[in-house]
Amino acid sequence: MMQTFLITGADGFIGSHLTEYLLEKGYKVRALAQYNSFNNWGWLEDIPENNNLEIITGDVRDPHFCKEITRGVDVIFHLAALIAIPYSYVAPDSYVDTNVKGTLNICQAAKENGNIRVIHTSTSEVYGTAQYVPIDEKHPKQPQSPYSASKIGADAMAMSFYNAFELPVTIARPFNTYGPRQSARAIIPTIITQIANGMKEIKLGDLSPTRDFNFVKDTCKGFLALAESDALIGKEVNICSNYEISMKNLLNLIKRIMKSDVKFITEDQRLRPKNSEVFRLWGDNKLISELTGFEPDYDIEKGLRETCEWFSNPENLKKYKAGIYNV
Repeated sequence: MMQTFLITGADGFIGSHLTEYLLEKGYKVRALAQYNSFNNWGWLEDIPENNNLEIITGDVRDPHFCKEITRGVDVIFHLAALIAIPYSYVAPDSYVDTNVKGTLNICQAAKENGNIRVIHTSTSEVYGTAQYVPIDEKHPKQPQSPYSASKIGADAMAMSFYNAFELPVTIARPFNTYGPRQSARAIIPTIITQIANGMKEIKLGDLSPTRDFNFVKDTCKGFLALAESDALIGKEVNICSNYEISMKNLLNLIKRIMKSDVKFITEDQRLRPKNSEVFRLWGDNKLISELTGFEPDYDIEKGLRETCEWFSNPENLKKYKAGIYNV
């Protein structure tokens, strides 16, 4: 029988791409978009109608709702979360509600509905600034922002259900994912949209940190690889490229791809508090590679070219407010 996947947070950047990816593979997808009175499905609005796609709206903060939506599915990809780091400085309580309690609700529902396989989404931010590189799954966790603290808590909650109830949980830990549809709060869309709008000076934060960037299609490929591997049940698994690039070099690469001579300006409101900035992230993808055969299909330049092309399309660009700092 055809497998049915539930994706929470399917209306978001990675969730919408994962929805497309699984549909292309021939799976049935139950896609959760956060409820709103406009009946807007976020980035799922961009996905063509498909007989294997069921879109529902609701909120993972409601345990009764979670129990209903998890019935009859084979695998749950739990992506629903608040993810903007700057906003976590402003509204940390909401991050605990959504990220920690939402994860509890999904795991409890999965347990009560027959121990459904759960792929829980973490983030490389839980590692904080690298104590050693490349960062493997044994690296200490460092809560350098309320966001990362909430994700550390959510990961622990999910893993507790594996240890206490034998719920088949895998922690997927993607490093910095980028690509079409990414939020304007992230650095790559921030750079591209400002250049595409003809700005001669672009506003950014600190350009010294490094990141391990992953094109969104590779992240989706990694998610499915985890779901198909019983050997990774009960494990935390990096999804990364095993490559790092500084924000300064990233800016210059995008400038070259877009044939731009734009100048960079540091804007104070885009700087993280001193002890909250994560200065280095470079992931080790040995575990997922050895146990699933996963290898990225995109290097940084190939992924950026596809991303720049998408954002430069006027129909896509008009959805972004390049002149406004999005926390």
